Amino acid sequence: MEPIETTDATDNEMKFTSRVDLTDLRDAVARVREEVGRIVVGQQEMIDLILAAILADGHVLIEGVPGVAKTLTAKLVARTLSVEFSRIQFTPDLMPSDILGTSIFNLKTSEFEFKRGPIFGNVVLIDEINRAPAKTQAALFEVMEERQVTVDGNTYIMGTPFMVLATQNPVEQEGTYRLPEAQLDRFIFKIEVGYPTLEEETRILAEFHGRRTSMDLSVVRPVLTGEQIATYRQKVHQVHCDEHLLRYIAQIVDGTRNNSALFLGASPRASLAILMGARAFAAMAGRDFVTPEDIRRAVYPVLRHRILLTPEREMEGLGTADVVRQIVERLEVPR
Repeated sequence: MEPIETTDATDNEMKFTSRVDLTDLRDAVARVREEVGRIVVGQQEMIDLILAAILADGHVLIEGVPGVAKTLTAKLVARTLSVEFSRIQFTPDLMPSDILGTSIFNLKTSEFEFKRGPIFGNVVLIDEINRAPAKTQAALFEVMEERQVTVDGNTYIMGTPFMVLATQNPVEQEGTYRLPEAQLDRFIFKIEVGYPTLEEETRILAEFHGRRTSMDLSVVRPVLTGEQIATYRQKVHQVHCDEHLLRYIAQIVDGTRNNSALFLGASPRASLAILMGARAFAAMAGRDFVTPEDIRRAVYPVLRHRILLTPEREMEGLGTADVVRQIVERLEVPR
C-alpha cells in the first residue's frame, strides 16, 4: 500500500460547525467497521475504500493473492447492507446470458418472459473477474456505466443502490483475460490488498485457535438500508470542495497525460472519481469540506488502474504508484 499523508480527522472534526449534518453517516460507517471487524482482522484500508465507493456510487476492483480475505471482506461489507446481494463466479465458459439473464418461452401464455440473471442485485460480488472471456466482459459495460441492461431490444433498469465488487488474482495468469481499459475505467477504485502484519497474523491465528466451531458469518448484522445509502449519497454530494482544490485534482490528472513514463494517461472520468472519492472520505470523517489529504488519499486507488507505463519504464521495474507519487510530490499542496 502506497504511503499517504493524512491528518487525524477524528481529533479535529469537532473544531468546526458543519453546514451538513454528517453525524449519522459517520456513526453508520463506524458501525459497519465494527460489524466487519467481528470476523476480519485488519484490512481497514480495504474496508474504508469499499465504504467510500458505496457513498460515491462507484464500483470496486479488489486485487490480491489468494487467502488475504478479499472475497470474505467484500461479502461481509455487503452483509452490513440491508439490500439484495448476489455472487457470480467467473469462469472461461461463462456466457453473457449467464450473467444478464435470458428470454424463455412460456407455454401457458405463449409469450417470451425475461428471466433475470444474477447481475440484478444491489450489491454484486464477482469472483475472479478476469477469468471470463471478452464477450462476457463486454456484457458488463452497459450495466456498470448506465445502471441498465438491454436484452432482446428491451431495457431493464437496475435497482438502487447498484454496485459491483470484483476480485482478481495478480499472480496466477494462466486461463485469465486482461480486462479492457474501458472496463477498468468504470471502477472508481482499484484496491491492492497486501499481506497482514505480523501482529495481525498472530491475532488471526489466536482467534482461529480459540474458536471451537466453524466461522459463523451470521454474527455480522445489517447496518444500512438502501434508503439510508441514498440519503447519505445526497449528503456526500453536498460536501464542499474549494476551487483551488478542484484545480489541484485537475493538475494531478493532467500530469499523467504529460509524463514520459506513461503510455496512457488518465481521462476526465478519473478527475471526477478523485473528487467523488475525496468527498466520500471527508464525509466519513464527519467533515462537509474536502481537504488536500482527502484528495491525496483518493489519488492512488483511482489512478493505479487507469494509467499504463511505457514498455521501457515497465522493464526498469517502475510501478504506476511510483509515477503517481512523483506527479503528486512535484505539485504544491494547496492550503
